[in-house]
Amino acid sequence: MPVYELADRLVIGIASSALFDLAEADAVFREQGEEVYRAYQEEHLGDMLGTGVAFPFIRRLLSLNDLSPEDPLVEVIVLSRNDPDTGLRVMRSIESHGLSISRAIFMQGRSPYHFMPALNMSLFLSANETDVREAVALGLPAGRVLGPAAADDIDDQDLRIAFDFDGVLADDASEQVFQSGGIEDFRSHETVNAATPHDPGPLRDFLAGLNRVQRREQEQRTGNPDYKIRVHVSLVTARSAPAHERAVRSLKGWGLTVNDAFFLGGIDKGTIMRVLKPHIFFDDQVSHLTGTSRSTPSVHIPFGKINE
Repeated sequence: MPVYELADRLVIGIASSALFDLAEADAVFREQGEEVYRAYQEEHLGDMLGTGVAFPFIRRLLSLNDLSPEDPLVEVIVLSRNDPDTGLRVMRSIESHGLSISRAIFMQGRSPYHFMPALNMSLFLSANETDVREAVALGLPAGRVLGPAAADDIDDQDLRIAFDFDGVLADDASEQVFQSGGIEDFRSHETVNAATPHDPGPLRDFLAGLNRVQRREQEQRTGNPDYKIRVHVSLVTARSAPAHERAVRSLKGWGLTVNDAFFLGGIDKGTIMRVLKPHIFFDDQVSHLTGTSRSTPSVHIPFGKINE
């Protein structure tokens, strides 16, 4: 079999806890132990798991492979704490839901995120807070999914992704200025450094991968004017003028783009999310996600001093 190269693909790692609703199975594990859990999973092997928080995002991301069927742009790989036997239900559910995911790593009771660099992953999603925090502490791009699974409108072909800026796309150096000196120190610092790009945050490379897919969409549209662009990326940040300028210049300095930007200056992000309706939203502050996760699939990126 020829080697399957990952270098030029957008590679995402997904835990079964982010992809599916495992509440019932997890309760069996916690309350009755591993052996009963194994028996439960074997007994329910043919029962398809319900969708989880990240399912709509993953389904839409994989659908973009129709832009290059022979050489897929996107690769999603399961990273699981299950052993191979109990992981069978996950893989059968993936097949039943029609997801084109064929690769998986199952590690009985151990954290699989250590394999992210070897697999060229620019994002790992899980509901396991410990795994996510340990991965981020090692400099790996990981996030914890929050909230209940949202309804997935199969007639909606778009993929809408929203990012916070500080502590997500950029590092948290400016956020630390705000935490220590307040809003005026923050504004002054950002105005003085407006022309200096931020150091990248944990999801900068993930945005770069999305931009590669977006360029392929633009190529498709050039050849077929009827092609409808599907991927839409938004920046949704508590920054406002004059601090907005450094965020815009940082993206440009990295050679990256977003389609829309919301500089909210403290306005509740949840009110924007209910209109924007992203299929996933990334933020480093749980206080912001408490509101958004009620209606929007949300991901906590526990990066930087504020999350220590």
